[in-house]
Amino acid sequence: MTGSTQNEYCYQQIHIDAARNATDDFNLFHDSKKWDRIHKNPFGMPIVLGFQLEALIEYLVTLLRRNAGEDALIAEHNLQYANYQFTFADVVRPGEPVSVDIRKTVNRVQQTGQIANRIVVRKADGLVLIGFQRESVSPLCMPGVDIADVGDLDGCEDRSWVAGGRYFMKRKFLNTGNGKNFLAGSLVDQHCYFDELENRVLFPAMFPVSLLSCALLEKARLEDYPFEADPVVYTSHFISIDRKLQENLKSNDRIHLLVGHAEAVPAGSGLGRKGFNQQLFRCFGLSPGNRVLFRAEVEMAPLREILPLS
Repeated sequence: MTGSTQNEYCYQQIHIDAARNATDDFNLFHDSKKWDRIHKNPFGMPIVLGFQLEALIEYLVTLLRRNAGEDALIAEHNLQYANYQFTFADVVRPGEPVSVDIRKTVNRVQQTGQIANRIVVRKADGLVLIGFQRESVSPLCMPGVDIADVGDLDGCEDRSWVAGGRYFMKRKFLNTGNGKNFLAGSLVDQHCYFDELENRVLFPAMFPVSLLSCALLEKARLEDYPFEADPVVYTSHFISIDRKLQENLKSNDRIHLLVGHAEAVPAGSGLGRKGFNQQLFRCFGLSPGNRVLFRAEVEMAPLREILPLS
């Protein structure tokens, strides 16, 4: 086991803009010009992207692994998958300091083939996010789901339904400029991932995953969802990322993002067992060759289900 670490960070609107621009996220909750169009928005200003917080967590865990010598443990036991399982408890506004507490590593390689860290993000008046980061031999999120039959996505039209209508498909292209800007917006030192003079180009795991927001928004817009009248927010993320595929990503690689149909999650069910109704979206990110780069279960809920808006 290694000791826990805790650091404090503060996002400003420029960081939100950098992250949302890098990922083509057009959610009104993050827009400094349009946040007040949201019906009875209780937050009073734009809010930080969930994936920004998760990118910061990924970076801090990466540093912990490196400093504690856990990279060697991961390689020795072929812990190929990075798994993130988070429940959102509150939002972060520009100028609100947050602390990120990464608890000591629990080594259960011999028992379960995993190592794990509990993650807690707080601000002055309470919890923001709580959950775990785990390294494992196989994906923990949707391990038994096979999407080998999705077909030739390169030949499909962007923003179309594929695999017999099971998934909405959004096509994105990776580039280092967007990767760097996403890291800068997430308060992450980009030199940990990108440095041309040192021939280092490593897209952080959370960057391609963050493109899901764009895919989810594109799907909702195509379905004429009323963003302003009935806004939704993330309540939880469960993500498994294939490290080997991630480490081989290159600039200009195509990433195909697949978003399944909404599934109802009744109150008292799902990650965190929330006391309100939610929707679950099963999502995938495919790297070149239709290889599953990541799989994610994204839960969200209408704001009217969470807060008394009337």
